[in-house]
Amino acid sequence: MPFGVGFPELIILLLVLLLVFGAKRLPEMGRSLGKGMREFKDGVSGMEDSVTEPEPSPPAQLPSTTNSPSASQIAQDLQSLSDEDKQAIVDALKTSDKSSAPESERETVS
Repeated sequence: MPFGVGFPELIILLLVLLLVFGAKRLPEMGRSLGKGMREFKDGVSGMEDSVTEPEPSPPAQLPSTTNSPSASQIAQDLQSLSDEDKQAIVDALKTSDKSSAPESERETVS
């Protein structure tokens, strides 16, 4: 091996690296080291003219809005709720509305 580094020394070096950086960090470091070496090699050999910037893609379209449920569907859903669920919703609405509207302007749910 070059520089007088043998197999036992490489094993010791790898174990020290594993202890210092951890098992999750070593593959990331290897990838970044390989990428850096590849970029350096391409830069020295003049390969950068073959690497072009990708053409910008058109902006992504926003998803279309879904149709909101009809009033009859909402009424049907409310009818299927138990009395405890209805009371919990009323309580939650009361606590959220306390700061936004005076009590005289609040609607009551029956």
